[in-house]
Amino acid sequence: MRENDVVEFEEPASELVLPRPEEIALEVVYEDADLVVVVKPAGMVAHPAAGHHSGTLVHALLGLGGSWSTAGGAARPGLVHRLDKDTSGLLVAARNDAAHRALSAQLADRTMSRTYLAIVTGRVAGPAGELEGDIGRHPRDRKRMAVVAAGRPARTRYEVVEALRGHTLLRCDLFSGRTHQVRVHLAAFGHPVAGDRAYGGGAAAPRTMLHAWRLKFRHPATGAAMTFQAEPPADFQSYLESLR
Repeated sequence: MRENDVVEFEEPASELVLPRPEEIALEVVYEDADLVVVVKPAGMVAHPAAGHHSGTLVHALLGLGGSWSTAGGAARPGLVHRLDKDTSGLLVAARNDAAHRALSAQLADRTMSRTYLAIVTGRVAGPAGELEGDIGRHPRDRKRMAVVAAGRPARTRYEVVEALRGHTLLRCDLFSGRTHQVRVHLAAFGHPVAGDRAYGGGAAAPRTMLHAWRLKFRHPATGAAMTFQAEPPADFQSYLESLR
């Protein structure tokens, strides 16, 4: 194509297929009339998308029964935030639109706290630090994100938990919620998450060694402070032990 070329096309009609309930085992750590907190297993896609029309977290949530919010779209009932497919850990879903809006507001004003455990490649110097860099689409690979000048502001705080053989166990807190934020920032830092093939973490680990370990927020209806923690699953623990 050349500058000033005119391109004509017909956009195909959108076929929105609403997800249906599926009986999928899901670890529920808390639930009430307004919300449900679950542990998403690694390998599970958060919501229906191209190539993933069943077996997602949304299908599993619907399988729990009851009503779910649609404030995030009819195709993503309940979902307030997401985790990447290969990331395990805690996630909160809303039972109604009022709860959804209140939880989304906490995400937006950063009063919802999300802490991850990450096994990264290399030995991280120093006990702690902060990583800043605007995150946007990678200029050449649209499936990836990158630190780019035209991106959206993002900040991640990390703390060294344990030095390992050729690796480091980190605890990471998000001060923003950009797509792939922890993975992108750690890769730009020179210490990509182990097993993260998209961002240079190699293929030695069985998957991306990232786990949403702790979740803090205020109950959308009562305002009560709520804190949840979920220990990493067996594959994370096993890989961690192999590096000790």
